[in-house]
Amino acid sequence: MEENRARCQVVIGVLSVAGVVGLVICYAVFFTRTQPEMDMAELQLNLTGPRQEPRLRWQAGPSLGRSFLHGPALVDGQLRVLRDGIYRLHIQVTLARCSPTQDVRDHSATLTVGICSASNSITLLRRDFGQDCTVDLQRLTQLASGDILCSNLTLQAQPSPNDYETFFGIQQVRS
Repeated sequence: MEENRARCQVVIGVLSVAGVVGLVICYAVFFTRTQPEMDMAELQLNLTGPRQEPRLRWQAGPSLGRSFLHGPALVDGQLRVLRDGIYRLHIQVTLARCSPTQDVRDHSATLTVGICSASNSITLLRRDFGQDCTVDLQRLTQLASGDILCSNLTLQAQPSPNDYETFFGIQQVRS
């Protein structure tokens, strides 16, 4: 009987070690896989003077506060996508000198975001300000390497230069 008890203890010990080794392997395979790096950017308005065109120009960098570029590039103030994938786009623009209590507002201001190229432009987001001082838009969309995203605001409307009121960004959610 002592002999059987000793054999059982050995079997239990071997199974325990095998179980622990199995758990370590499962953890290594399933939980420590590194996710592929996804591109993202958060930009702030680059407003250095009176606007001469409807296109909004953006900037990013650590010296500017909360703006950054991880993957995409800025080309002449516009965002260039460097990797194919599905992206979440978001933009918020607040009009300067606009107050919710103000009686007269510019009803014709429109914000658009699109893919811009010399041969073809595609509108991805569009909204009129109407009675609002702020417009915020977002969507998921497929973007391709080389796509340039541009945003336009009706020329007579003046965007707020404050980075907490006017910003634009993308986040890759799937490659």
